[in-house]
Amino acid sequence: MDDHDPISATLAQVGPRLKRIRTRRGMTLAALAEATGISKSTLSRLESGQRRPSLELLLPIAQAHRVPLDELVGAPEVGDPRVRIRPRVRNGRTVIPLTVHPGPLQAWKSIIPAEQNRPEPCTHEGYEWLYVLSGRLRLVVADHDLIMGPGEAAEFDTRLPHWFGAAGDSPVEVLNLFGRQGERVHVRAGPRSRRAGAP
Repeated sequence: MDDHDPISATLAQVGPRLKRIRTRRGMTLAALAEATGISKSTLSRLESGQRRPSLELLLPIAQAHRVPLDELVGAPEVGDPRVRIRPRVRNGRTVIPLTVHPGPLQAWKSIIPAEQNRPEPCTHEGYEWLYVLSGRLRLVVADHDLIMGPGEAAEFDTRLPHWFGAAGDSPVEVLNLFGRQGERVHVRAGPRSRRAGAP
């Protein structure tokens, strides 16, 4: 293929992209090999560009990283109306903004590395809601010190001393909603009395 062909250029970037994603998540080649069933040598050759990427290899890697396939491939745009937002690193945490424009509520996904496990409580104006996607999260709010797992959610006033980070030896992925003016995030389907069984 012509080196200037867009498809060739895209495929040439797959290896470095795979390595960046794995490194950003704090995952070793051995851990990825165990999660995917692909040998370390094959993964290493894939990341270095010595092995051509295929769906058979990329699908289990995407599943292990819990990212869409097109994030691994960096496929050229083909008129997709979705907004593609690039991850950023803040204070050692990977942050993926889910809201594009400023507004009363902001949403993002955080990937917190395992080594960020020492509480450093802070306070500021606002109200926050978070949901654990994977891993184990330690949440400290005032006198509460909690361990949360996938599927668990919490909401709290950020004027209280608070901190959250990893609880365990693997990264934790969290979905965050934050209101700077202290707006509560309404996540219930109906009034609390109905959920308790009231008519």
